[in-house]
Amino acid sequence: MSSSGARNARERLVVIGGDAAGMSAASQARRYKDPGALEIVAFERGHFSSYSACGIPYWVGGDVPERNELIARSPEEHRARDIDLRMRTEVTEIDVPGGRVRARDLTTGAESWTSYDQLVIATGARPVRPDLPGMDAPGVHGVQTLDDGQALLDTLAATRGRRAVVVGAGYIGVEMAEALINRGYQVTVVNRGAEPMATLDPDMGRLVHTAMEGLGITMVNDAEVTRIVTGPDGRACGVATADAEYPADVVVLGIGVRPETALARAAGLPLGAHGGLLTDLGMRVRGQENIWAGGDCVEVLDLVSGQERHIALGTHANKHGQVIGANVGGGYATFPGVVGTAVSKVCDLEIARTGLREKDARRVGLRFESVVIESTSRAGYYPGASPMTVKMLAEWRTGRLLGVQIVGREGAAKRVDVAAVALTCGLSVERMVMLDLGYAPPFSPVWDPVLVAARKAVAKVRGVV
Repeated sequence: MSSSGARNARERLVVIGGDAAGMSAASQARRYKDPGALEIVAFERGHFSSYSACGIPYWVGGDVPERNELIARSPEEHRARDIDLRMRTEVTEIDVPGGRVRARDLTTGAESWTSYDQLVIATGARPVRPDLPGMDAPGVHGVQTLDDGQALLDTLAATRGRRAVVVGAGYIGVEMAEALINRGYQVTVVNRGAEPMATLDPDMGRLVHTAMEGLGITMVNDAEVTRIVTGPDGRACGVATADAEYPADVVVLGIGVRPETALARAAGLPLGAHGGLLTDLGMRVRGQENIWAGGDCVEVLDLVSGQERHIALGTHANKHGQVIGANVGGGYATFPGVVGTAVSKVCDLEIARTGLREKDARRVGLRFESVVIESTSRAGYYPGASPMTVKMLAEWRTGRLLGVQIVGREGAAKRVDVAAVALTCGLSVERMVMLDLGYAPPFSPVWDPVLVAARKAVAKVRGVV
């Protein structure tokens, strides 16, 4: 409906972005208000709505056989709930003073303005794509949306060769390396850092490095990509660094993502140091009465460091949407912040972290002690016990827990949730030692590995060791 027409008496909510945060906000708002009180119009430039972006590497790798298994709710299902979801429609401008957005139908090219009473910005994030020669060549893929995943699978199906280069070794890079190994590719990972998984401290990243090489992945660390090598047909055929070239039939970018906030920036909305929108506890954009934002396009409060961070995770996005929808619908909800919990895997190696790394703690001026312990997932005598390494950071003198990193086999990663709760509650490592965790030999040693690390951290902050 164009803004030139008569305004409805009912309120109109416009949502930019049809994935986790945007459609969670729309759905939650609909639970609070029926169509007679609230009209909801949502714009999505892609082909899919409400899907799990985190599942894309497992779909590409074949663990998830069908694309539609990643879709939580189709456009038709949203429309059946009186949410006017307009697919393949891109918002190109936000007119804050006028309370309207301009949108373009990507199929027909037609443009129109839509007015709003409440606006939700849920534009997500975009893969980092360095401004280097060849980065836009066919055969180079970022992986952030279902459309991206489908484009990569189409390239894999059309490519005869079996050589892949993954640029970057963060979560996406590591997960995509595994996916390509599962598809029978020879995989080289070119990583700017000293070790993969820069979300871990280097000593823990080294464990991931060893495991990746054990899978047949070639790791090239401390290497800066200078260009994508292209062939006579213009397609990518390799990746070049200052020292070498690595042949490739497909190149996947796993360098990370940045908030997709070009629209917000052009509209003069406040952005943080990481380029994400800044909001209050209710997910309302700071300085605005009727504009909200959530998901990968916002910055969030780190409860441990007290600073704003950009963390692109579906768990946060869905919670943001729930909070926004409740507030738009007339209820009340807040999003207090995060502790930076994340888990991943490389085949059977599980990787987890929460809280601060050593360099994070130094950057915010905290004094700390760190400990590393080796333990097992079950009682050592019980069949199937596997090794696990736990690293823990605690504040000097106070003993406040600052962060935990875990690398191990089956049963390792989800142990980080205990630490995430402890961080959220502000527990000291001394308090953690006495946590009443579940125990039986098939599930844990009598002293859980996280508690063993806490006990060692207590001794260190007390100066006993």
